[in-house]
Amino acid sequence: MSRVYIFCLLINRVLEELDVKKRLFLSLELVKRELAVATLQQQLSREVEDKVNKMQRKYLLQEQLKIIRKELGIEKDDKEQLREKFMEKMKKLSPPEQVAEVFEEELTKLSLLDTNSSEFSVTRNYLDWLTNIPWGQASDERFDLSEAKNILEQDHYGLDDIKKRILEFIAVSKLRGGVQGKILCFCGPPGVGKTSIGRSIARALNRNYFRFSVGGLSDVAEIKGHRRTYVGAMPGKLIQALKKVQTENPLILIDEIDKLSRGYQGDPASALLELLDPEQNKNFLDHYLDVPIDLSKVLFIGTANVTDTIPAPLIDRMEIIHVSGYISSEKVEIAKRHLLPEALTQCGISTNQITLTDNAINTLISSYCRESGVRNLQKQIDKVLRKSARQIVESADFKPIQINADNLSDYVGKPVFPSERMYQLTPPGVILGLAWTAMGGSTLYIESVPINQSKDRVGGLQLTGKLGDVMKESAQIALTVAKGFLHDPAYLSMDTDFFEKNAIHLHVPEGATPKDGPSAGVTMVTSLLSLAIGRSVKQDLAMTGEISLTGKVLPVGGIKEKLIAAKREGVKYVILPSGNQSDYHDLANSIKDGLEISFVSEYREVYRIAFE
Repeated sequence: MSRVYIFCLLINRVLEELDVKKRLFLSLELVKRELAVATLQQQLSREVEDKVNKMQRKYLLQEQLKIIRKELGIEKDDKEQLREKFMEKMKKLSPPEQVAEVFEEELTKLSLLDTNSSEFSVTRNYLDWLTNIPWGQASDERFDLSEAKNILEQDHYGLDDIKKRILEFIAVSKLRGGVQGKILCFCGPPGVGKTSIGRSIARALNRNYFRFSVGGLSDVAEIKGHRRTYVGAMPGKLIQALKKVQTENPLILIDEIDKLSRGYQGDPASALLELLDPEQNKNFLDHYLDVPIDLSKVLFIGTANVTDTIPAPLIDRMEIIHVSGYISSEKVEIAKRHLLPEALTQCGISTNQITLTDNAINTLISSYCRESGVRNLQKQIDKVLRKSARQIVESADFKPIQINADNLSDYVGKPVFPSERMYQLTPPGVILGLAWTAMGGSTLYIESVPINQSKDRVGGLQLTGKLGDVMKESAQIALTVAKGFLHDPAYLSMDTDFFEKNAIHLHVPEGATPKDGPSAGVTMVTSLLSLAIGRSVKQDLAMTGEISLTGKVLPVGGIKEKLIAAKREGVKYVILPSGNQSDYHDLANSIKDGLEISFVSEYREVYRIAFE
């Protein structure tokens, strides 16, 4: 109930009471009640007034102190302080004439605005960004080939072709006096060292390093910045990078460039076209700063797992350098030189407490970590050392731990990959092929068997193994080529009606793994012919190549990865398309050693090598 309502009730009780004495007591109670309320209101008003007076007094004293200090030359007001701070920062820089004009305009605008206005904050933030860009500030580049070679060797083992390409790049830059005009992109499977190579190049060139990932990026503003009209507007990643590194010639690594997405905020891949074009990035325009910025002195390096998802105009502006991965011997050296010492340091274990033998490392690579990169190998080594650390802590009478191939499974579990092949001796209809995936090279078996047919339907091809559209088409082409080959007059001893009388079931293990691409065409033809003539192919033989409808063998990609997978599987003989001879000759000798390569241009040659 409100106070007025209660007051009215009490008044009515006083007026209704006829006894004078009782009426006086009721009146006294009413007066006391009102007196208490008035006293409380007076006390609250006095406290509020005292507080306001203190605040006003403090504000007046502060303002008087500011004026006194300003008159004495001891202190300047906020505007003057900001103005002098921005001018002092800009004096240390060498901005272009257009930037200097914009700076003067914004500085004049700042002095005319009220400090409490929102426009004042926007202008102050803009000037802060404008004066934090390293206009004219560059680090001294170092084009010492021997020093660069030492740095690359220290940071990475293997990747000789990549190191040669980087040294060539540095040599050309030395002759030109700069590295403008080149945008590199390292493309390869995960864990092969693409990002760390970029860091090593920055060290070799004595450039500041900045990395940002564009994987999943769907907002153009992350690259080009926001307009200043938006609340919380900020420049793009490139301007933030320049502010952090404080030089206009850093090395900027754009990671996961193949995983750009597209949303309603625009297409970031199209925004990167201006950024990565040497002819356009001389006058890069950020939406927030709205002044041209010269990015031609920046060395951009991109990384990607595959090039299929990168738009063609973007690929055209970059030089793609393929980073294929490591063979087993290289992984062993990387584990000894880099992974194991780093893991020991992070786990706080000394070399006197644990020994990881060479055969344990070899078993770890062959049975647990067959991928092209070394990231999973690092995880497995960390796993071994974590369990060893627990043994060291829990053991009262500690003895040095030695881990070899026999007790390795106690630390990392059962082998992920079986030590034996799926087929020790391939039967008729089973051929070993070579494939390429985003994780590197791999081997796959093509299996063909005849299946019973009803009288109504004879012949046909059934495909299983989660094959893609291109691979299904390759299987249909392979069947046509195999039929034509059986009818060749040179092979009259064959059962020319085998495919008309039998339906064929062609399967590609592992069935749960998606597979696509044309490079299994030669393998499929060989599998069908092996089934038709009832003969196995030469043992320890693998092959790859696209087949045409007339029996021509066409070149394929990923030769290095496929040969690494062949060596890992213990293959001795490999059939490659003639069009891939240049790819083969560019490979390191460590990959070629132990392999007998045959180059073919048409399927007759494949048949002769496989069966005759």
